[in-house]
Amino acid sequence: MSFFASSPRRDWLKTSACGFGYLALANLLQGARPVQAGPLAVKQPHFTPLAKRVIFVFLQGAPSHLDTFEYKPKLYEDDGKFETVTGGTGNPRKYLAPQWDFKQYGQSGHWFSDLIPNVAAHADKWTIIRTLRTDIPNHPQAVLQLHTGSHRFTRPSIGSWILYGLGTENQELPGFIAINPLARVGGVQNYSNAFLPAAFQATRIGSEGQDIATAKLNHITNPRLSGDIQRRQLDLLGGLNGGRDQRVVSEIDPQLNSIVDSYELAFRMQEAVPRLLDLSTETKETLDLYGVGSPITDNFARQCLLARKFSEAGVRFVEVCDPGWDHHTNLRSGMVERTSAIDRPVGALLTDLERRGLLKDTLVVFGGEFGRSATAQGTDGRDHSVHSFPILLAGAGVKPGLSYGVTDDYGVHCVDKKSHIYDLQATILHLLGLDHEQLTFEYGGRPFRLTDVFGNVLDEIVA
Repeated sequence: MSFFASSPRRDWLKTSACGFGYLALANLLQGARPVQAGPLAVKQPHFTPLAKRVIFVFLQGAPSHLDTFEYKPKLYEDDGKFETVTGGTGNPRKYLAPQWDFKQYGQSGHWFSDLIPNVAAHADKWTIIRTLRTDIPNHPQAVLQLHTGSHRFTRPSIGSWILYGLGTENQELPGFIAINPLARVGGVQNYSNAFLPAAFQATRIGSEGQDIATAKLNHITNPRLSGDIQRRQLDLLGGLNGGRDQRVVSEIDPQLNSIVDSYELAFRMQEAVPRLLDLSTETKETLDLYGVGSPITDNFARQCLLARKFSEAGVRFVEVCDPGWDHHTNLRSGMVERTSAIDRPVGALLTDLERRGLLKDTLVVFGGEFGRSATAQGTDGRDHSVHSFPILLAGAGVKPGLSYGVTDDYGVHCVDKKSHIYDLQATILHLLGLDHEQLTFEYGGRPFRLTDVFGNVLDEIVA
């Protein structure tokens, strides 16, 4: 008789809390691997998606839209004149004209300044939402609201929500990757899973201010155990966890399951991640296209190229971050410095995605947490402005070359089609096949969602 044949003693072992390891050991000795549908498994969207994945190019600090994407002739005309202040105690400031020329590009006729010619070269791919607003004119709160939908409480990041709703296409990789994420403004909250299971948090590569060429995932390899032994160890652990009787399931089980899932993912990542971080496999033409090797563009070029590689490999949400756009002073030199670093890589990202056939199902989101004022702060700066600012989208699901919304003569207030950060978030989820009102998670006695109780899909921009 087989050791594993049925008997009263062994049947008790199989069904008791103290004997849950029996099945795991039996399965391991018989060569069976526990088969479980993990939290990152591909899930069905609510409806047919137009996009499969997202690359978010985030310019932290709020780039001046009036010097880049929003052409306002009146601002040139009134340069140096005092604004009209009605009510309140604030002193009027002088209007500040851009120091760079604008011109129209492509059949869409989008206006772009001379600061960003490579971004402008893709004018007919960009959909520009011009009338977004956010609630708080401070960086920490605005950054958190853009990423999580809330500036007051710790909430899951949009990347975590998307991963929770859709899973990921590549089970050897994380589904949510943040490249050189912010360490100060909002910090880890921008990329946190918060109350969602731990499997949906971001995997961070590098950190704010780090040269991405030196970034790596620590402890990605095991110096003591071979791959075969690691596999057997994880199979035993998974069997022990999965073999527990349902009568002893408690509230800690989701956390324990997430830990076991993270061990499994880390094991699978050992070969996949180092391979993707290695840019030596890219052609010289591709490296030159992004600006890898050029002192000005190298760091951000590497981030954008990694974003393409991870997206191509099936990662669901990738964010690349460039801080340093908070130009209360040194606007002229600061804008030249920052745009010189990001313009070529961002243009190359769109070119590379398109020629590889990836742009048709990848949504690229490009912008900052709010806009800047039409008036000067000091003699060479612009203050915060949250009432109406642009975000650019390209790729899967959006109408190419569209301009959505109209602002006033100074690019500060909305004239037509006012929209909110919640609307942007609802629209991104919609493009991925997710209904923002149905994508919920029960926590603290009620269902939560990314857009809280707000948000409308901007149907006019949807292809």
